[in-house]
Amino acid sequence: MRKSLYTERESNIRRTWAIFAVFLVVVIGVGWVFSLVYETTSILYLAVGLALVFNIGAYWYSDKLVLLMAGAKPIEEKDNKELYRIVENLAITAGLPTPKIYIINEATPNAFATGRDPRHAVVAVTRGLLERLDRTELEGVLAHELGHIGNRDMLLQTVVVVLAGFIAILSDIFLRQIFWGRFSNRDNDRAKTVIMVIAVVVAILTPIAATLMRLAISRKREYLADASGALLTRYPEGLASALEKISAEKQPMRAANNSTAHLWIDDPFMKKQKGAWLHGMFMTHPPTEERIKRLRGMEV
Repeated sequence: MRKSLYTERESNIRRTWAIFAVFLVVVIGVGWVFSLVYETTSILYLAVGLALVFNIGAYWYSDKLVLLMAGAKPIEEKDNKELYRIVENLAITAGLPTPKIYIINEATPNAFATGRDPRHAVVAVTRGLLERLDRTELEGVLAHELGHIGNRDMLLQTVVVVLAGFIAILSDIFLRQIFWGRFSNRDNDRAKTVIMVIAVVVAILTPIAATLMRLAISRKREYLADASGALLTRYPEGLASALEKISAEKQPMRAANNSTAHLWIDDPFMKKQKGAWLHGMFMTHPPTEERIKRLRGMEV
């Protein structure tokens, strides 16, 4: 199990950089299609420039943006000694630097980790999590988040928030331009019509594909972080019990939004009844029942 986790961590680092590269190519491709429609290469140059800026910005500042969106506030050891000791002890056991700790003034129990690497990692927990979980359950949740840190998940999951959002913004701008008729129509030949159709399809499908990729990545990483956290505490039942309590909460979080929902340890919104196929495609997390079943079936 430990060997497979190490292999997965290495592949996750490669996967993160691959996503940066794919994003760059996709944005340039979208910019090229739009430049054909508007008959100006300036759009292509703008797309290349924005892609580079957002790649760099996503790497260095995506964690700060997520913390700001969640309304998270940093705390020190004197503010909550027990929480600080738990995180510090787990980090030492995992061989990781102790991450910074943030508190979110939210009654709904939940937590997430962010940061571009273990040396710049952050663990954020809600007030409700501290109030409703006992020590072993809290350790399980924090070990799960440290699992994300050790597996290098935080950069991957946080970056896709920014990059997928940027792609959606580009598509939205283009579709609004079409709606208001602000595109070149000097020629009505067949080639121009084909290009226009391709551009519309790209504008619609690209953000959907980016969203599905983000959700698929999130579901896979949650299973891995569960396993990593259970191995860290040597007590899978702690995390399993915590997930039961967290998933039983029906009050949606005020601090969460659709773009960051996949970062939390469990779905931060109220569980809505949906069709099985549609629900499976757009779930931000694997089914909680399956996660608990896997945890209780582990041998550590």
